[in-house]
Amino acid sequence: MSEKVPQKDSRASFAKRIDPKKEPLTPEQVAFIRRVELEQWKKNCQKLRGRNIFTGLAIGGLVLGIYGYTFYSVSQEKFLDELEEEAKEARMRAPKTSAN
Repeated sequence: MSEKVPQKDSRASFAKRIDPKKEPLTPEQVAFIRRVELEQWKKNCQKLRGRNIFTGLAIGGLVLGIYGYTFYSVSQEKFLDELEEEAKEARMRAPKTSAN
């Protein structure tokens, strides 16, 4: 196995943490922070866009499925046809009057 060698404590200026509330920032530091934040936002935005597209397609598919099923089930219902036939027969059996 490889032996782990303790690394030296790096005090490089580029790795130094800066608290913007306590220390004034140079314009270069502000520009760098904004650029890094923008890159992080773009990376997260691409992930969210993919999730949003998937969610939209799933909801749209569900809506179309319900819509299609509703049309399918309504087309199979025959109770209105039966009611119309009964009404037609009742009219035929009813006595004829001058009002009919």
